[in-house]
Amino acid sequence: MSSGSDTVHSNRSNAILGALLGTLLFVQTVRIIDESFSAPESSHAEASHKAETKEAAAASSAGDAESFNKALASASAERGAGLVKQCQSCHTIEEGQGKKVGPGLYGVVNRPIASEEGFNYSAALKSKAGGKWTFAELNKWLDDPKAYAKGTSMGFPGLKSETKRADLVAYLNTLSKSPAALPK
Repeated sequence: MSSGSDTVHSNRSNAILGALLGTLLFVQTVRIIDESFSAPESSHAEASHKAETKEAAAASSAGDAESFNKALASASAERGAGLVKQCQSCHTIEEGQGKKVGPGLYGVVNRPIASEEGFNYSAALKSKAGGKWTFAELNKWLDDPKAYAKGTSMGFPGLKSETKRADLVAYLNTLSKSPAALPK
């Protein structure tokens, strides 16, 4: 007769667990709905903060370019070769290999932005067309692609280390028939 007792106990446990999970699901749904209604207030403050950040970034961009040029002058293309491996899941690096998910990186230094033939660039990068992938532009892009070109489809979060960005750019510069002169 213990089988009937076990069934009642099992049903009771299932009912308790079901009620608990249902309650948690309800609470999570309420949180999501609450956040969607409170988002406009926080996005206004966030937009204000972003505007202040953009002004500060513009004011320090000359200093950043100087700092990056110093880092680039002492960069190691060999260390950059190790860093480029993470790029190769989406980009090719050898001449003539074409594109993958992203455009090929061979000859990227001083190439016009959004210019690789046959690659469908995001609107965010197309809006940057007319510029070139200079050392400074590559530095900004590699630091934070989503901030550089809002709406980019590139999923890479960026390299926060200026030294690593300099190493990577120094290596990318070697991927050319005529590499650009690095800063002294």
